[in-house]
Amino acid sequence: MTTLRSLLFYIYMYGLMIIVGLGGIPLILGPRSWSRGLLKFYLKLLWPGLAVISGVKIEVRGRENLPAGGALIASKHQSMWETLAFWGILPDPAIILKKSLIYMPIFGWYAVKLGNISIDRKGGSKTLRKMLKDAAQRGQEGRQVLIFPEGTRVEPGENPELKPGIAGLYQSMGVPCVPVALNSGVYLKNYCGLKKPGTIIVEFLEPIEPGLDKANFMRTLHERISTASDRLLKD
Repeated sequence: MTTLRSLLFYIYMYGLMIIVGLGGIPLILGPRSWSRGLLKFYLKLLWPGLAVISGVKIEVRGRENLPAGGALIASKHQSMWETLAFWGILPDPAIILKKSLIYMPIFGWYAVKLGNISIDRKGGSKTLRKMLKDAAQRGQEGRQVLIFPEGTRVEPGENPELKPGIAGLYQSMGVPCVPVALNSGVYLKNYCGLKKPGTIIVEFLEPIEPGLDKANFMRTLHERISTASDRLLKD
């Protein structure tokens, strides 16, 4: 039954993506806000389908911890789900994505139009400099720059060390960093396949204000994300 529900949701998710994405192609030629509106519309159709087909609901906590204007958002990463979800949860995010994703049909077209930040993980210092420059620009535009600082998806309960790029973003952007805990991996597999029904919780935690040195920032961020994410496993 779990496998069947996963298959049905995949059909719904990608079928809806094709219909909405192809139908909205003319919007790509207009202002970015048009594409952003279309994506939010897609997600408003997608998540009820997730609830009905897979029995997975969504709860967002701690919105009061989101500062107005530009911010750095550092989130736990357990499933493909949050790669999509934050476009609906945050006002106007710029998500740091691996470069290969922008070449995906439909998804990649809108990822580029929405002004996300693509990175080549093998690009070394050149990639880091470009990421810092692009992130600073997005922050000045009043957008939320979202990064998954562990660098890849992890299993619930795993808390690897954070990648150093998050410290560079924190120091160069000079804006609050909001840690995010979540438990999506309890209910969904890497690519949104169902593990079990339940409620995904996304929790925005107390912001880390600018000004900490690298070591203190990395320690504080890791501790907040890990502690809160582990706590959500018990909810």
